[in-house]
Amino acid sequence: MMSSKMKKQIVREALPKPNVLQLSEYDITQKIMDSLVNACHRSVLFSIISVAKDAPQIAHELNISLSAVYKTLGKLEELTLVEIDKFNFIDGKKIKCYKSRIGRAEIRLEHNDAILHLFPNRTALQTK
Repeated sequence: MMSSKMKKQIVREALPKPNVLQLSEYDITQKIMDSLVNACHRSVLFSIISVAKDAPQIAHELNISLSAVYKTLGKLEELTLVEIDKFNFIDGKKIKCYKSRIGRAEIRLEHNDAILHLFPNRTALQTK
């Protein structure tokens, strides 16, 4: 009878070794770092650190398209970097207001690896 350890070794040998790009696609830390270095993502995060805003407010303030803001907010929400802080009702429509969950981020290089530290948005904690 084959041990569990031997089975895992056989599976590892049978599968091709993923390259760096393939690994980064599944690495949440890498996805967050990629998002933080994106100028549009950073701009949106900076604009919603102190005050929750809806997508049209963000688009107007940053002078970028509404579709780009919605796409960015979707990615940031998927990475849990933003949250829906409240809902406004305008003309009978329920509008989401977003707020950054992070107030600060640090990326350090240590021992051949990138270390990501995210710090909570203190203004978000004070309003709840």
